[in-house]
Formats: sequence, structure tokens, C-alpha cells
Amino acid sequence: MRFPWLEKREESVAQRVALLPLELPALVYGAGAALNRGLYRRGWLRPRRLSCRVVSVGGIAAGGSGKTPLAAWVARELRKRGHRVALLSRGYGRKRREPVVIVSDGKHLHSSPELAGDEPFLLASHAPDVPVLVASDRGLAGLRAIAAFGAEVLVLDDGFQHHRLARDVEIVALDGGLGLGNGRTLPRGPLREPMGSLRRAEAIAVIDGPLTAAEDSRVQRLSPSAYRLQAARRPVGLRSLGGGPLAPPSSLAGLRVGLLAGIARPASLRRSVEALGARVVAERFFRDHHAWRPRDVRDLEPGVSTWITTEKDAVKMVAAWAGGADVRVLSIELEVEAADAFAEWLEQRLRGAPLQARR
Repeated sequence: MRFPWLEKREESVAQRVALLPLELPALVYGAGAALNRGLYRRGWLRPRRLSCRVVSVGGIAAGGSGKTPLAAWVARELRKRGHRVALLSRGYGRKRREPVVIVSDGKHLHSSPELAGDEPFLLASHAPDVPVLVASDRGLAGLRAIAAFGAEVLVLDDGFQHHRLARDVEIVALDGGLGLGNGRTLPRGPLREPMGSLRRAEAIAVIDGPLTAAEDSRVQRLSPSAYRLQAARRPVGLRSLGGGPLAPPSSLAGLRVGLLAGIARPASLRRSVEALGARVVAERFFRDHHAWRPRDVRDLEPGVSTWITTEKDAVKMVAAWAGGADVRVLSIELEVEAADAFAEWLEQRLRGAPLQARR
């Protein structure tokens, strides 16, 4: 089920009246999120401090803001610069609850999406030389990463609301297409916590931007000293769901295609595919982190020559489920503007960060 008001920046009077019943739950949700953050900020609850540096990459809005590809990019850049890095994920949607799951040791995969969740496999794909670990308590995963891989820097995927582990740098990703939405917390709006939490951000990455002028001004007021960077998700190719060589994105031009996706904002997939010259004539969309089953890709519309899915969805599909249908996976890479300058800033922050919990 999709809730269209979560993706709207502007609302009519009629829409605001219709959504009035959600105002109280949103106030309660926002107050709870603010209280949780405040307990750690004031020292009433103390985060665990590990014997390494910690970089959090997260978001303030629910859904796909690009934080996972950004976390993978950060880990790759630090790895290229000689740091021993590990990526930590909570593994949302995994069915089994081992305390810590090693998804990748930086060379080989050691788990499955069912045991670890889909996003850790996306991390392992986009940062193939970096160990990826999963745990609901990222502190436990960090201890394992230090012991097993000698990790010097931990990169948390979706870590902005994970206060139990002390971090040295907070990076917040904002999706340019959504921005801050209507500025309300869940379920009235898309925000996981009140906008004031952006004051804690030390770097803000706008992905597939820009923000609107009003949003940019608001972010600047809340985080005037935060490092600002721009990035974009770019299609780099397509491969068959069953594997094989990567075809250029231009191979979609002129095709009538269908979309298969279980992601937070499937409209972003549609925009990407249409921008490559394809015509979208069918869609099968499911909720975010959907657990794909054979029936979900069975009996696809016969008049559609090609079906497109995402890398995140593909790790949970089996090519045989689609029968003879041509299902292709759209590969995306993150391009960061002035990448070297940002990597230099990040290294400087890590060198200067004290090994004690930040308040």
C-alpha cells in the first residue's frame, strides 16, 4: 500500500482537512523521536564508544533518499585512501535474528538476503572490497568488524537514528525529489524525526537535486556550518536477471517496458527508465523491502517485451520465476560532485575526532 501524501511538498486545503486525523499520531511520533535523541544528547543515556572511528550515513526522511549508495561510496573512498573500513547495516526485513551476520568479508559473500536483508547485499555489490556486517545493534557489529577485519573506520548505513553507537561524523542524505516533503513527521509526512535534528548533521548530501529554494534556505538555517555536497544516481547499464554482460543504458531507447519493484519510491525508477527513452506500459509495484516470491513475477503481461527491476529487488529474485520473460536489472552508480574535496574533508574530520562519545 502506498501513501501519496508522504511524497507531496504542497497540499490543497481539502487535502489538509482530509489528513487532519493523522496530526495527533504525527505529533506523538515526532515527540518520541525527539525524546529518544534528547536522552542521548543530554547524557541520560550513553552511546557505546568503540576503539575506531565511526561515520554515520543516514536520512531524516523515510524511504529511498540515496543513503545506501552514499554509504557504499564513502566506504569505497576511505578504502582507496588506505583505511581499513567495514560497512554496518541493520538488515531491515531479514527473517532471522542472529546477533551479527557477516554478509561479505570484502572478497566473498557469506550470507543470503533472507538472513541479512536486501540493502546489505546492495552495499556488498557497490563496495566489493569492504566487509559488510549486519546487526540490529551496530555496536555489536562494530566489535566483530574490529576483531575479524581490523576495522579502523566503521561506516553506518542508515545510522542517523541509531543513537546507541557513538559516531565521529554525521552525514545526512536528502533526496532532491522529495526534500523535506511537507515538513511533518510520520504518518502525516515523510520525516522520521522533526527537522530540528538536522542541527546535528556535519555534512548534508543532496542527491538528485537541487532542493527547492525554500528547502535549501531552511536547511541552511538549521545547519549553517554543515559541509554541503551534491550527488546523483546515474544508470550505468542493464544486465539479465540471470546474469551475463552489462548492456549500455541506451539499449532501452524505444522499448515498451514494464517495471518490477518493491522500493520506497518506485516513481524514481519510472523517471530513470523514461529518461533513457523507454516507454513504461506496465507496472508491478510492491511495498519497500518486499520479499519476492515466484507468484510475484509469474504470468507477466505478454505484450511487454522487457521488464526492468532494481538491483535491490534483483538480489531476492530467481530468474526461473519469470519463465521466458526478459527481466533486466538496472545498475545505478552514485556520482559525487567535487568528490576529492569531500573525501579530504572527511579524512580531516576523522583525524581530528576524539575517541570519546559526542554529546
